[in-house]
Amino acid sequence: MHALANPSRFLRLAGGLLPWMAGACLLTLLTGLWLALAVSPPDYQQGDSVRIMYVHVPAAYMAVAIYAVMAVSAALFLVWKTPLMEMIGRASAPVGAAFTLICLATGALWGKPMWGAWWVWDARLTSVLILFFQYAGYIALSNAFDTPGRGSRPAALLAVIGVVNLPIIKFSVDWWNTLHQPASLLRLQGPAIAPGMLAPLLVMMAAFSLLYLTLLVLRLQGEYDLARARAAAPFTNPQGQEGP
Repeated sequence: MHALANPSRFLRLAGGLLPWMAGACLLTLLTGLWLALAVSPPDYQQGDSVRIMYVHVPAAYMAVAIYAVMAVSAALFLVWKTPLMEMIGRASAPVGAAFTLICLATGALWGKPMWGAWWVWDARLTSVLILFFQYAGYIALSNAFDTPGRGSRPAALLAVIGVVNLPIIKFSVDWWNTLHQPASLLRLQGPAIAPGMLAPLLVMMAAFSLLYLTLLVLRLQGEYDLARARAAAPFTNPQGQEGP
């Protein structure tokens, strides 16, 4: 594990797995879409609008999961100063923000026919919106300084502190009286979703997970190449003169 903390070694291993992850992602995504659109039955109350669930729920799951990855990698970076952990956070943040935005957009599309409104200040919706701002804050803070790396520590601190929002997102439907439906997938009693709907949902969640891993490796490769280019560039002092 210590050897894999070296970015170049980790990326050599991940680069070899990248084509397999990308292929598995494409196959799983196509299978999930086929199951969701052609096989899964309509809901007895919501009709075909329930099919938004097959994008909305996996996107919500990834929004929370990716932030958890960022928080763990940020904590490891703060303790051991491991460059790979900092790179994972920087590479994950835009992907997590995109999944969160998809979650909010599909939630609005689903909420309009179900609730009669595009948006309500529901506890679940509001906490997910805050999560999106956390992603945006991390990205802005990590790129706020001219000197590369100066934003790494404050951004990591923000990621660790912001993890407090994750249980609020998960349990908001239990703690407060909200319009959002209660948990129906991750429950102690087991999923409360019909098998015909559960299977496509799980396949789509797997597809979104593979998509994240694929994008993560691609972005890590870009972060690593950028770090090497910065290290190889000549130092320039504030007066515009090149250093030794």
